[in-house]
Amino acid sequence: MDVSHLAQTFGSLFVSIFVVATYTMKTMIPLRVFGILTNVILIAIAIPTHHYPTLVLHGILLPLNVYRLHEMLQLVRDVKKSVNSDLSMDWLKPFMTKRSCKVGEVLFYKDEKAEEMFYIVSGRFRLVESEIELPVGALVGELGMLSPTHERTQTLECIEAGAVLSVTYTQVEELFVQNPEFGFYFLKLASARLFENIGKLEDRLAEYTYDRAAAAPA
Repeated sequence: MDVSHLAQTFGSLFVSIFVVATYTMKTMIPLRVFGILTNVILIAIAIPTHHYPTLVLHGILLPLNVYRLHEMLQLVRDVKKSVNSDLSMDWLKPFMTKRSCKVGEVLFYKDEKAEEMFYIVSGRFRLVESEIELPVGALVGELGMLSPTHERTQTLECIEAGAVLSVTYTQVEELFVQNPEFGFYFLKLASARLFENIGKLEDRLAEYTYDRAAAAPA
């Protein structure tokens, strides 16, 4: 048995094992790892057997799988860092679409069906019911995704022309499916931001109560 035939026999056996294994993978990171291993084995088989179409195909797929694996690992690292530091949502930007907003434009109304969230890039935006002005860099609309009814809890209005980045809940859910670890840290991040907003509302209420008490006649 020559070397090329031996390589083809053992290579085919290993590829079959890896192909079956990929069907057992439920998340994207291990699937990408097995994809990379499969690419490497098929390239190694194609060289001694001079099977150039296979060599070219997997020579293209290998760097693509490596890049996608790096992208997903980087996403998880960025989310972990945000949870443990400043609650920044910058890691979500590559998955978002830019949209310009005019003064007086309402991005969504209270009680309407929620399908996307927004990241404020520039301008000024206000939550109408609570009268909270959101700073540049704030994420808004994520609570609709976590709500059982998927309804907006407040109205968001543009009070100074600017721009936002938007991402649909469907896109975020796809990231959840691809990597449950991402989903876990995203929920922790959303919860932390929710408690942060509750704290702001409590501070505003305390300030309002103090002002009323100070203004009351003795």
